[in-house]
Amino acid sequence: MTLFSLLLVLGWERLFKMGEHWQLDHRLEPFFRRRRHFSLWRTLAMTLVAMLVVLVIILSLRGLFFGVVQLLFWIVIGLLCIGAGSVRLHYHAYLKAASHGDANACGAMAEELTLIHGMPVECNQQETLKELQNALLWINYRFYLAPLFWFVVGGVYGPVLLTGYAFLRAWQSWLAKHATPLERARSGIDRILHWVDWLPVRLAGVAYALLGHGERALPAWFAALSDVRRPQYQVLTHLAQYSLERDERWDSVETPRIAVALAKKVSLVIVVVVALLTIYGTLV
Repeated sequence: MTLFSLLLVLGWERLFKMGEHWQLDHRLEPFFRRRRHFSLWRTLAMTLVAMLVVLVIILSLRGLFFGVVQLLFWIVIGLLCIGAGSVRLHYHAYLKAASHGDANACGAMAEELTLIHGMPVECNQQETLKELQNALLWINYRFYLAPLFWFVVGGVYGPVLLTGYAFLRAWQSWLAKHATPLERARSGIDRILHWVDWLPVRLAGVAYALLGHGERALPAWFAALSDVRRPQYQVLTHLAQYSLERDERWDSVETPRIAVALAKKVSLVIVVVVALLTIYGTLV
C-alpha cells in the first residue's frame, strides 16, 4: 500500500498541485498564529499530538470497507505533506521576472525561496545564484525527499511519521516568516530538525554524490557520516554542488533551472530505487 499510495500522490502532485490548497503548511497557519509562547517542549508536544491524531485515525479505519477508506486517508495525508505547491509558484514567478529583467521582483522571489536559511549579505551575483541553487535543492529535499523517506520507513505507520516531519517543516517555515529570530531559537525547531534530517540527508547525499564527481564527492560523503555538528543544509548542498559543477553557468534563468533539473533527477532515482526495493521485498 505504501508504494501504491506514494506513486498516486507523486503523480497527482506533479499534475495538479500548483497552490496552497493541498498543503499542510497552509492549513496549519491559523493554528500557528495563535501561538504566543515558544519553547522546545511546546514544539515537541505539538508535533506528538499531531502524530497521535493521525495514528488514532489510522487505527480506527483499519479493515473498514476492505481497507479502501484507510488507503484514501493515506493518499490525503500524502497530498498534504508531500509537494511544494506554493513554493513552485514562487519559483516560476522568479523565472518570469528574471527573463524580463525585473530585478526587484527577482529579489522578492529569491527571498521567498531562501526563506529558511536566508541570503548572504554583500555577495556578488555568482554567490547569490549559487545560494539560490542551494535553496532550491534544499526545498526539493524538504518537500519531496525527506517526506518520502519518512513515509516509506514508517511502513504501516508511514503517515504518522510523515505528518510529524511535515508539521515540523511547517512550523519552521511559519517561524521564519512571522516570528523573531529569538522566538525561533526558543522554539528549538532548528535543533529538532537537525537530528530528524541527519539520516535522510545522508541517504539523499549518496544520490547526489554518485551523480557528481564520484572521486571527490564520495570522500566528502564518508566524511559527513561522522559529522554531527555541521548543519544538514550545508551537508546536502555541498554534496550537490559536485554534480552542479558539471554544468556550471552563472545566469539568472539557467542557473536555478540546472539545480531544479538535478533535484528532479535525484528524486526520480530515489523513487525508482524505493519501488524496486519494495517490489523485491514483496516477492521475497
